[in-house]
Amino acid sequence: MDDKLMLMIPGPTPVPEQALLALAKHPIGHRSKEFEGTIAEVTENLKWLHQTQHDVVMLAGSGTAAMEAAIINFLSAGDRVVVGCNGKFGDRWAEVAEAYNLNVERITAEWGQPLDPEQFREKLEADTNKDIKAAIVTHSETSTGVLNDLETINRHVKAHGKALILVDAVTSLGALSVPMDEWGIDAIASGSQKGYMVPPGLGFVAVGPKAWEAYKTATLPKYYLDLAKYKKATDKSSSPFTPPINLIFALQATLQMMRREGLDAIFARHARQMEATRAAVRALGLKLFAPDDAAALSITAVESSDAEQIRAIVKKQFDISLAGGQNQLKGKVFRIGHLGFVSDRDILTAISAIEVALREIGAENFAPGAGVAAAAKVFAES
Repeated sequence: MDDKLMLMIPGPTPVPEQALLALAKHPIGHRSKEFEGTIAEVTENLKWLHQTQHDVVMLAGSGTAAMEAAIINFLSAGDRVVVGCNGKFGDRWAEVAEAYNLNVERITAEWGQPLDPEQFREKLEADTNKDIKAAIVTHSETSTGVLNDLETINRHVKAHGKALILVDAVTSLGALSVPMDEWGIDAIASGSQKGYMVPPGLGFVAVGPKAWEAYKTATLPKYYLDLAKYKKATDKSSSPFTPPINLIFALQATLQMMRREGLDAIFARHARQMEATRAAVRALGLKLFAPDDAAALSITAVESSDAEQIRAIVKKQFDISLAGGQNQLKGKVFRIGHLGFVSDRDILTAISAIEVALREIGAENFAPGAGVAAAAKVFAES
């Protein structure tokens, strides 16, 4: 059946009808008073989502653009930075930092395992000369479904006294609490096609006062991604360059939806769906890639040598998209996204389709309906 595609990947995520209708509106002038009102409302709601009184700016770009902006606005060539690498995106931020001639020191963990906060503590405490200028951390590693202990790592960075913490919250913001002001996070980057429930094309950078202070002495080249330009414009409910007007209309709609639902309810929904998905995977006799105590609320990675065959059957028979493995995990895992505009019904539907795929490839180590039953039990008890 045409037009029944169901996205169960960690981005792009499903887009609600209200946002789709907003995308279809006729554009208006981006320097008009009407659009200033839209930016003012969106900015206020972005601050609410980030749990901050500080600046949150919008860029026309992806989450990678937002992270690159966070790196180049507050650092200078030769600066010593510590980067957490336990997946594709931690590796990416190390590569971006190296591209700008930063002195990168990696703290690594095996893909599928969380970063060890103690390694950050040891490295930061050993830096008695205070040469480390920043720690760069991926909160929720999209490639593996692993959640890193940002709160503890951030506490060690704060104890250092001088280093900034720059955070990739691309698949954590909007799924679990990232309280910027309470934790004193210096910069947070995210992207529209994840928990924001909007198509790709917008990046967001939340910036705290310590990062702005570092901006004054940062010397890396920047123009389009110069965050001071965005702050100056945002303070006037405007934008420094032509923004994607209709994406911002869609964002206005989804942020209104999120405010109606409330932060606590959003976080509880994602936690419930994560637990239900993991319970279902176990009941189907499959192995979870991330450990229980470091499981992302937005993605569940599942180990299987038949990963690509399972994905193909689910897509062909049910028009449901599951994500594959990345880099060395290609063909070894598939990933179920439960982020943003995803309901309990969607989880049950996806699990049913996966069970059919398993039956088709000859898996027999589970009782019929076991996955759905396990997920339904979580929903009933939540």
